[in-house]
Amino acid sequence: MRADIEARKREQTGYRKIPNQEVIMTHSVSQGIRLEEQVLLHELDHRIVNEFASVISAVSLAARGTSCDEAKGALSAVAKLLHHYADVHRALQMPTQGTLVDAAAYLRELCLSISRSKLESGEIRLVLAAQPLQLESDRCWRLGMIVHELISNASRHAFACGKGSIRIELARAGAFVECRVLDDGSAAANVQQGRGLKIVDELTTGLGGRFEHSFGSRGSMFVIAFPYSRAWITHHEISPKRSGGSRRAGLERGRRDEALRRGI
Repeated sequence: MRADIEARKREQTGYRKIPNQEVIMTHSVSQGIRLEEQVLLHELDHRIVNEFASVISAVSLAARGTSCDEAKGALSAVAKLLHHYADVHRALQMPTQGTLVDAAAYLRELCLSISRSKLESGEIRLVLAAQPLQLESDRCWRLGMIVHELISNASRHAFACGKGSIRIELARAGAFVECRVLDDGSAAANVQQGRGLKIVDELTTGLGGRFEHSFGSRGSMFVIAFPYSRAWITHHEISPKRSGGSRRAGLERGRRDEALRRGI
């Protein structure tokens, strides 16, 4: 009876069932949101770049307008520093989707900009040891944000007395990519995970990987490991319908984590 009523309603409203309608609509909405987010990010990037340019121009103009050599030198140094910060932002801009990027070359440019803007004044040396590695542009971008956050975290917390070194290592290990960030500073062993490390954890999860860290008086170590290919993530995805319950899902998660640890 209820089915007949629903059928009559469809006829009256001119409704026609489209195969997989819900799936198509959900996909379209998700895709639309993703495109909208990309547009908003590009707009934000564009605005920040313009603001950097305006500030640098104002400082440079002030430097040219003063007759005091000391003030001129100080203002010129500020303009140069702002240029380096702008370079960091430019390196972390959202990339063109669907392209491949050499992660080693990308990190080299990023690390050089970070070193010039944040580390050189504190005599902190930044070393990059990376093998050529082709990654999808959006995944390389996420890796760059992770590395930037970890370097910034080390520069703020590990070198209270200044001077020291931070080392970035990037290499492929079988079906996985492993990135290590190490420093020889002296962070407390009982450091609480702040917002920065939570962001790193979330970005690593977005790559389908794991994030581990340790702190000590002789230095800190951060390790990010994630699948080299998106196909591995898809193959190891945990589906609620497939898992057959929370216990089985937990076992699948355990196997996935173990595979990440072993690099298979």
